[in-house]
Amino acid sequence: MARDRLRPLAPEDDLQLPLSRKVLITLSVMLVTFMQILDTSVTNVAITHMQGSMSASVEEITWVITSYLAANAIVLPATGWLSGVLGRKRFFLISVTLFTVSSFLSGIAPNLTFLILARILQGIGGGPLLPLSQAIMWEIFPLAQRGMAMAIWGVGIMFAPIIGPTLGGWITDNWSWPWIFYINLPVGIAGFFMASAFLFDPPYLKRVQRIDALGLALMVLGFGSLQLVLDRGEREDWFDSNLIITLTVLGGAAVVLFLLRQLASDEPVVDLSVFRDRNFAPGALIVAMVMFGLFSTMLLQSLYMQKLLGYDALSAGLALAPAGLGNMISLLLAGRLVTRMDQRLLLGFGCVVNAIALSMMGHLSLSVDYWHLAVPRLIQGLGVGFIFVPLTTLAMANIPRDRLGNATTLFNVVRNFGGSAGVALAATFLARRSQVHQASLVSHVNIWDPETAHRIGELTQTFFAQGADPHTARGQALAMLYKSVVEQATVLAFMDDFWLITLLFIAVIFLIPLFRRVHMLPPAPSPASAGD
Repeated sequence: MARDRLRPLAPEDDLQLPLSRKVLITLSVMLVTFMQILDTSVTNVAITHMQGSMSASVEEITWVITSYLAANAIVLPATGWLSGVLGRKRFFLISVTLFTVSSFLSGIAPNLTFLILARILQGIGGGPLLPLSQAIMWEIFPLAQRGMAMAIWGVGIMFAPIIGPTLGGWITDNWSWPWIFYINLPVGIAGFFMASAFLFDPPYLKRVQRIDALGLALMVLGFGSLQLVLDRGEREDWFDSNLIITLTVLGGAAVVLFLLRQLASDEPVVDLSVFRDRNFAPGALIVAMVMFGLFSTMLLQSLYMQKLLGYDALSAGLALAPAGLGNMISLLLAGRLVTRMDQRLLLGFGCVVNAIALSMMGHLSLSVDYWHLAVPRLIQGLGVGFIFVPLTTLAMANIPRDRLGNATTLFNVVRNFGGSAGVALAATFLARRSQVHQASLVSHVNIWDPETAHRIGELTQTFFAQGADPHTARGQALAMLYKSVVEQATVLAFMDDFWLITLLFIAVIFLIPLFRRVHMLPPAPSPASAGD
């Protein structure tokens, strides 16, 4: 449709680079971004080993993850601005260096305080890598090639959290937890030298003339506080905690003031004008919803396998791994199709496939085998590629090149917020629904009911045969019956979570018409013009 056609890509918008240079730049940014994302998922698996090694409580050791996420959330919104202050290539190299050095410091940490400080530095170094890499990839390829470029880049980005739990489980079981940080060193060093040789600052990169100290302070306070709310909310029982209430009020007020200041500033830390673009605004909303669904799904499946089915970390990682295979296939297919057909159709197809996979997850039970867990993950992986390639294409296609760094920064801020909210709220809803189902099931259990009495009798006889006295055997039988009720209540709660996430992906479909189609291939010349 004519009204859907965006402005044509001007030839001068393309950076004239040889294919070999584009390939080397792609490998450079993929390498360090893969390292950063992989490290996050690997660390989650090894957290219990760290706890034992440092004799820390559960509350203390979780700060190893919380500190990284908070630092990440603080630096991420300022990525575009810092690129203007330092130069993008220099800022990229500083981030890689900081992430690599702090990985080494995390591995040699003699105590918990040292480890948390090292993780804060790691979060500051790792936060900018994803938006910087995305902006670099988006600008070195012309519009017609960006779909495939994003697909190839996405294979590494989306595959990292899939193999992370498996790799982390294997490393911690066979070596020791410091090695989850040491493996970053050769990757970081190689990435640094490759980026030094092949990256460059584009000629249109706007240099920042002055530093908005108040804006930066509000940004650090606001985004850091809200990230802590999302990460600590479930452990602190949300708004029953004075800490969470204080952080919410403080963070919310700081973010509002920060946004108002950015709208009024001539040189804002974050340029919000990109939200005026017809495609970027719905793209940011949808990526938050999608990441909410994907992160919460991965958390729920991991918890289900380890808490209810008794899988260890390695086995759980193997059950999650098929999503990586499906992801690679769909990313490459979507990369080819995104230039040839309406991206909105691809995005809708990806959401439908994800909804089907999640509805399959909503039929879990305590007797499911490996394939009942792996097949839905494979299907979900197939759907993910058909979401991210067209979604990124639609959201970024009409953003001027000099604003791409800022746009990718904002896109990833919203993306991270959606993922963090998904993890926090999925865990909270799971706990609340478990309590509701447990109360309902317990109200229907009557020890005078013939079937219930028969079951208690069977269990009592089993424990009596194992050597318990009659009184103890009956107590153990009642405890076993209660455990069974709790397990069934938890299963029902997991099913509720999966069905809600299914509805979330269905809701995304209704937002797709907000986009305008992007015509990535130049229109064929008309017969009249061809004869001129």
